[in-house]
Amino acid sequence: MQFPTTMTFFARFEADILSGKKVITIRDESEKDYQVGSVVDVSTLEEGRWFCRLKIKSVQPVLFSELNEFHAEQENMTLSQLKQVINDIYPGIESLYVIQYELAD
Repeated sequence: MQFPTTMTFFARFEADILSGKKVITIRDESEKDYQVGSVVDVSTLEEGRWFCRLKIKSVQPVLFSELNEFHAEQENMTLSQLKQVINDIYPGIESLYVIQYELAD
């Protein structure tokens, strides 16, 4: 299996990632195959501009209906904001994955 070596985020999340305020990302089935312990290059979705490297700490399944305040805190937003963002990106998707990471290097 080929593991992903890159990850993209909306540019609006860059500052939170670089400051360590955002330490997880929630993705769907198509973006879950990151290898724990690997380091990935991160860029903005909109422009493809590289801005850091992240070390993958864990990949865990979660249902949309199970998202809670702790997930929201790790995303540096309120639970209602988190659910809105996830619903905007993955409308109607219940099976998701929490990818925990830390800044590398």
